[in-house]
Amino acid sequence: MTLPERTPLFGELERALAAASRIHMLKSDLVHVPVRVTSTISEAGAYRYRRANPIDLRVSSRSAHRATGFLHELGHFVDHQVHYDRKSRVWASAVHPAFAGWRAAAAKLDGRPFPGGSYRQRYFESAQEVWARCYAQTVLMRSRDPFLVQQLESLLDADDPHVWPAAAFEQVAVEVEAVFVRLGLTQLELPIAA
Repeated sequence: MTLPERTPLFGELERALAAASRIHMLKSDLVHVPVRVTSTISEAGAYRYRRANPIDLRVSSRSAHRATGFLHELGHFVDHQVHYDRKSRVWASAVHPAFAGWRAAAAKLDGRPFPGGSYRQRYFESAQEVWARCYAQTVLMRSRDPFLVQQLESLLDADDPHVWPAAAFEQVAVEVEAVFVRLGLTQLELPIAA
């Protein structure tokens, strides 16, 4: 990821990326994927790609939870880069064996009500969207960063549909972390030799 350095959001995005990096790495032959700041009010962020190739991640400066939006889009990026089937256009979250435990745990979560019609509700219940929301919530939960934890707490306090109550979500967070263990993408914290 290449973060935009000349934006007031740089520090917030850097904290979120550092929190994600403590949970996992990603093996890739990509040179870099730019993160772009927008001022759109229609969405908190976007992950843009063409077939198997990422174009960029976008984060709206007008979102109240920019780090959360960035992590959501980073979740899409990870999902897409782990597996993308050119014919069915299915990503890892829907079919990859490493995600099986997560899919089972996430299926037990209560659905969250999103405003809009049945198409919008189906979209937010798709494997890609549920994975991205679970990924973002897990990174925020495990971050140990007061700023990021506060962002999650404010979403929980508001009963925001993008997150699940903490007690109900804990096992899902464990399964999100297990995905990276199964993929061999964990960041190991080795003790320093005395």
